Amino acid sequence: MQMASFVEALQSDLEQIAAVGDDAVSAAAQRLAGALKASAGLRLLDALTEVALELSGRLPEGHVEVRLAGQDPSLVYVEDTPQQAAPSAEDALSVRITLRLPESLKTAVESAAARDGVSVNTWLVRALARAVSGWASRGSRPGNRLQGYARS
Repeated sequence: MQMASFVEALQSDLEQIAAVGDDAVSAAAQRLAGALKASAGLRLLDALTEVALELSGRLPEGHVEVRLAGQDPSLVYVEDTPQQAAPSAEDALSVRITLRLPESLKTAVESAAARDGVSVNTWLVRALARAVSGWASRGSRPGNRLQGYARS
């Protein structure tokens, strides 16, 4: 995405609005347009960052990053690769947990397990393992992170 075209469009809009006034208004609008250039770019980048965080929070796996190439940002989907550690002696043991779910959630879990071709138990273990590894690696809630790289 080329942000320069959006910023230039904002500057042009401001200049067209100022053209209605006299020379003093036009001169003030030109000074404002110059100041607007830097500020608008940062505000658009802030909006894209919020979009990326909101999208990431809604994705079951992976996340969206805002990456900059010069001054042009792009939204990039990044798959989270679960890190499968070798099971320890404790993991080899089986533990039973009683879990109470609303009927609608139970039905949804059963459907998801059937869609994946696994048992409900296997599906739940995988889902919990993904959730725990994702939270541990992020160190915070999924919607409160900013990742990526920058080059100046």
